[in-house]
Amino acid sequence: MSEGTSTNEEQSPESTAFSNDLVLTQDGTHTLYSARFGQWYHSVHGALEESRRVFLELGLAYFREVFPERREVRILEMGFGTGFNALLTLLEAGELSIRYTSLEAYPISPAEYRQLNYDAVMGSGELQALHEAEWNIPVVISPSFMLEKVHAELQAYLKTAKGPFDLVYYDAFAPGSQPELWTPEVFAGIARLLPSGGILTTYSAKGDVRRALQAAGFRVEKHPGPGRKREIVRAIKD
Repeated sequence: MSEGTSTNEEQSPESTAFSNDLVLTQDGTHTLYSARFGQWYHSVHGALEESRRVFLELGLAYFREVFPERREVRILEMGFGTGFNALLTLLEAGELSIRYTSLEAYPISPAEYRQLNYDAVMGSGELQALHEAEWNIPVVISPSFMLEKVHAELQAYLKTAKGPFDLVYYDAFAPGSQPELWTPEVFAGIARLLPSGGILTTYSAKGDVRRALQAAGFRVEKHPGPGRKREIVRAIKD
C-alpha cells in the first residue's frame, strides 16, 4: 500500500521499506508499521475486519451483486503491502476467475512477511506464494486466481497502463502521508482504466478525497466503516 521510486531489478526487487514493527491487532491478525511513511498497513483495531469490510464487502461482493452474469473480474490494487487483501480475495474467488494486478513500490522483506499470521488465522497456505511470485509478470496462484505484482510508482504505471479493470482496491497510505496519491489527476488516470460502472473502494472518506474522486468522474457513496471507523467510500465511474 505504499508508493515511491521503483528499482531497476524488475524481476526480484529488494525490499525498500524501512524497518517495520509487527503488532497484533484487536481481531487477532497482524499489521506492520511503516517507519518510512509513519503509517500502519492495516488498522490496529482489526486488520481482517478492515480489509474484509472495505475491499471484500464494498468491492468484490458488490461486483457479484451488480454483475451476477460475470465469471471474470479484473482487479487493480494500490498497493500490495502485506498481501492480505490479495489473500482474502483469492480465498473468496469461488466461481469467479480473478485477474489481480497489484502495485507496490516498497515491498516488505521476506523476514517481515514470514512473520504474518494471516494463513494461520484464515486456515490457508497461500500468503508466501503471493509474496514470492515473480514481479512484473502474471503468475498463476490457483486455477481461479492470477496475480501480477507491479513494482512501480502509481503515477508511472498510469502513463502506460492499458486496463480495463472492473474493480480497484485503493489502499495507498493515508492522504496526510502521501497526498500526491489522492489527487483528481491520479483518480482521473484510474478512471480511464475503468468501464462505465467500474468500482473503486477505499478506507478514506475525507472530504478532499471525495471531491477528488468526483472531479475525476466518479459518483461517490459513503458507507459505514469497520470497527471504530465511521465512514468509508465506494466510488462508481459514471
